[in-house]
Amino acid sequence: MEIIHISAECYPVAKVGGLADVVGALPKYQNKLGHIAKVVVPAYDTKFIRESEFEVTYDAWANYGNHHFQYRILKEKTNKLGFDLYVIHIQGLTDRPNVYGYSDDTERFVAFQIATLDWIVQWEHRPDILHCHDHHTGLIPFMVSNCIKYKAISGVPTVLTIHNAQYQGQFGWDKLYYIPAFDLWKGGLLGWEDAINPLASAIKCAWKVTTVSPSYLEEMMNNARGLESLLRQERWKSIGILNGIDSEVWDPETDPMLSKGYNLKTVETGKLANKTALCDVFQLDPSKPLFTFIGRLVDEKGADLLPDIFYTALQQHGDNINILVLGSGDNWVEGRLNQLKDIFTGKYNAYIGYNEQVSHEMYAGADFLIMPSRVEPCGLNQLYALRYGTVPIVRRIGGLKDTVIDIGDGGFGICHDQTSIWDVTHAINRAVELYNDKKAFKAVRKTMMKIDHSWDNAALNYIELYQILK
Repeated sequence: MEIIHISAECYPVAKVGGLADVVGALPKYQNKLGHIAKVVVPAYDTKFIRESEFEVTYDAWANYGNHHFQYRILKEKTNKLGFDLYVIHIQGLTDRPNVYGYSDDTERFVAFQIATLDWIVQWEHRPDILHCHDHHTGLIPFMVSNCIKYKAISGVPTVLTIHNAQYQGQFGWDKLYYIPAFDLWKGGLLGWEDAINPLASAIKCAWKVTTVSPSYLEEMMNNARGLESLLRQERWKSIGILNGIDSEVWDPETDPMLSKGYNLKTVETGKLANKTALCDVFQLDPSKPLFTFIGRLVDEKGADLLPDIFYTALQQHGDNINILVLGSGDNWVEGRLNQLKDIFTGKYNAYIGYNEQVSHEMYAGADFLIMPSRVEPCGLNQLYALRYGTVPIVRRIGGLKDTVIDIGDGGFGICHDQTSIWDVTHAINRAVELYNDKKAFKAVRKTMMKIDHSWDNAALNYIELYQILK
């Protein structure tokens, strides 16, 4: 099968969150299964795009409403990602350094979707699957099925993967004219709660809907920012498929970003070497258990509670623990996390921002990873942590519930039920007890590093889903 993944993000082309990691790995593993998976993303002004070699494969004009624009389809020449990568360059719209956050994001992603379909519809053949990721590509299922200019590809199955239903891309009906001509009586397929809602439209129009973990699919029925009834209505065509990780990129034995590589046999010396190097950079003590948080500093991740959680834990445990944070997000949270540096010098530090290398070093050097999420559709951080022998401390929600079993139940992680200061600090107390029981701690590490969360199984699950549609 020929599968076209269409997305706003793809690692290492452009990354904001886990969406990029999925789109950067799933196609590679589908190709390994003997299929032809390709990726289409906007051509942002990112380091990867500036430093890679591309060739122009198509050049044309398109429009959204009265707005005409020229677009170019550029193909990466070397296939270095393990799949064919196409980026769509639209001057003034896609060629910006950031993926999101602009006042005209609606126009940017509408133009991207139209350019993608205008290009595909003129192919001499038809792809087997159009796989759309999140709301940024959510208008494609509707346009393929209903817009007159795309009639030639109306029979191509569309699949929507919801990575996070909290973001839906709504915009006003005054911009309906952006969408290519269709029978207006079908306009209801675009709307939800008095607005055009790309995610809702995709849920209605896609042939199949997937979420990135089974538990998240069930949770969305009761918590999806207004889409709950729609998701219940379309439950019949929905399935939860747990994400995997790219085990070639995330391999502690071969990871070039680490101070020292290690495997299951050398995990103790390897972790210690990386922990020592990490603590040296951030002025921490490698003889103490190291707790980390890696991620966006937003309420969804429970980050608003982190300053109080860390303050409480550091007060309780005195000189017996270290905490290190890597992330960016809400200015208020960033400021409070920075303030803790002065209060707990030598026991706490924070890197406000994002750095891919530092994240790898933290997974390798940390003893524990904290994830007190309020919403976690799948979560990849806990899977990276398991692969690197770092014990995840997680709330029982979404994909965290599907992938981490508590040590009290014979598992390998530490779980709690609420995103609260008390619950998380209690989990940290349990982690300290585990750390001090060296035999148990080593056994847990060995257990978690044997778990296979690679994309092999997930890629096969997607292929089986596509085959139902053909």
